[in-house]
Amino acid sequence: MKISVFGLGYVGSVTAACLAERGHNIVGVDVNPDKVSTLNEGKAPIVEAGLDDLLRMARADNRLSATTNTGDAVASTEASIVCVGTPSLESGGLDLRYIRDVCRQISEALEQKQEPHLLLLRSTMLPGSTRAMVDAYFHNHVRSGLLTVAYCPEFLREGSAVDDFRNPSLSVLGSSDGQPVASCEDLVGKSQWLPWEGAEMVKYACNYWHALKVSFANEIGRLAKTAGVDGRLLMSTLCTDHVLNLSPYYMRPGNPFGGSCLPKDVSALCCFATESGAVVPVLNAVLPSNRAHADRLRRMVGGCGEGSILILGLSFKKDTDDLRNSPMVALAEGLLSEGRDVKIFDPVINQMKLVGANLAQVSRRIPHLEVHLVKDIAEALAGATTVVVSHAVISIEEIRQHITPKATVIDVNGWPALASLPCSYQGICW
Repeated sequence: MKISVFGLGYVGSVTAACLAERGHNIVGVDVNPDKVSTLNEGKAPIVEAGLDDLLRMARADNRLSATTNTGDAVASTEASIVCVGTPSLESGGLDLRYIRDVCRQISEALEQKQEPHLLLLRSTMLPGSTRAMVDAYFHNHVRSGLLTVAYCPEFLREGSAVDDFRNPSLSVLGSSDGQPVASCEDLVGKSQWLPWEGAEMVKYACNYWHALKVSFANEIGRLAKTAGVDGRLLMSTLCTDHVLNLSPYYMRPGNPFGGSCLPKDVSALCCFATESGAVVPVLNAVLPSNRAHADRLRRMVGGCGEGSILILGLSFKKDTDDLRNSPMVALAEGLLSEGRDVKIFDPVINQMKLVGANLAQVSRRIPHLEVHLVKDIAEALAGATTVVVSHAVISIEEIRQHITPKATVIDVNGWPALASLPCSYQGICW
């Protein structure tokens, strides 16, 4: 099938590459010409395991191209998948301006087309959004019988998005009435079918559950530490019960949750609940709990005294370059506002390759990031009095070789080997 994919960020570029791997011919579409040119070179616009190889093979097989022209993309394809961002408003609600823009452009392009077309909306949107988009932009196209609209939430974890696409843990599709549409399953595979609103809501339900698990594990970890108990051991014990408890995913005391999905989606659903008049005290407590955990980390760092602070791992998740809502970005921002000397080492982060919302957020929060990024890890470790380890971005042997006895290591994600270093050691929940 010939498919146009709108939005070439974390979801769109993975979707495009994996569909090309399945033999489809893909036209990527984005307003950012840098992303378009990068994809046309067979390179990934973001850091994601396995993505570069897939894009390079897709280009070599002539199964992938990219453009900024919506009209050409729609005219030359049989289906369109919309993966543009839906960021947060200042109020915490959802900003749908980008998806509205894309839907309007696709609608205008469809006016010039008489062949049947399939539209899959994949951007994360609150219940009722797909129906609103259809009413506003596609009502006549759907009535003519030439356009089929479905909602297809994504469940891709950064760092393992390619594997998640190939082997989804959950596949859901939404239609106007919840009835299956064969052409959609031909494209994305066998799925559970719900009405549009149900398919939209299940994405938020999943992300809220993940956020709740992270917050729960961190709170239990903090309480356990006050009792002299290792929070990691406690949670790993809890997770051995596969009958009453669920799984160890997210149930690991450590980093506050961050990234492009959980904070945004938790915030948006809280606003949605308020507007709907629903009373949800447990759900409303998730973001404050996460902030309390981030505040604890900042107090721990501040309590280590003066001197240089080295942060190992800046992105919200290892092996990605996504800095959106990263707890370590927030930590660095707060420390810099206090006038502290902060250095950062993360080999995946290349400021010259950051794009879109990722670049915008870090430019606002750490405007001179390049000044704080270090390449000489040996010198940075030797001069640091506090080392905050968010990810294992270097080997324990490298740390051991260069760290000094005067330093304090703060372990955020539970790397047991750090406790063996010849310096002071603190675990955030253990």
